[in-house]
Amino acid sequence: MSADVEGPGTSGERAQDEPLLASGAMSSVDDADEPAPDAGAPIDVVATVGALDPTVMLLREFLHRSGAIRAVAVVALEDDVAIVDVGRLLPVEVTIGPRVVHLPHALQLDAAVLMVPEVKQLPPFDVDPSSGEVSSPLGGLEHYAIAVRQLAQILGADNVALASWETTSPDVPLAITARASEDVLVLALGEEEFEMEPGWPVDTRATRA
Repeated sequence: MSADVEGPGTSGERAQDEPLLASGAMSSVDDADEPAPDAGAPIDVVATVGALDPTVMLLREFLHRSGAIRAVAVVALEDDVAIVDVGRLLPVEVTIGPRVVHLPHALQLDAAVLMVPEVKQLPPFDVDPSSGEVSSPLGGLEHYAIAVRQLAQILGADNVALASWETTSPDVPLAITARASEDVLVLALGEEEFEMEPGWPVDTRATRA
């Protein structure tokens, strides 16, 4: 199917009012007022990021199930913002203010398991960033878009989820960004961004017979 990323859509579900993640400081990253480390300084490797451990587990499982090359969450804490960045075969990177720490990608974490969106890996899409054209298996682009929207809703509140996938053009990944409190998704083909119409795509799975 050939899908124009600037195409119309209809309303989707709104996010829950309360986040599913408790906010809190990272273990080993509890001094938010200390100066930023020098560029190129070694990054601390930790065994836990405290209240963000469930987010790490969620993104990691989403990455593995979807075949994405990267899954990112921007999560509001009590007095700061955390960025949790999970890349394929890379250490998990967590940033809070000026502090950056890594966790080994396969590290087992003792934390509550959050619901993972229903998602499956699809073959790489054909894309044309100049026209905003994405050619995918029937419903493929919508499948990934719904999954990223659900990922943001699981994070809750005003938090943000982003996931990106390889395409048949090596230098042009497909990225989808969703904010839990909004119905508008942003699709990116390489450096080109396209804001979708509110509510696109509609999740019809619950209404199927």
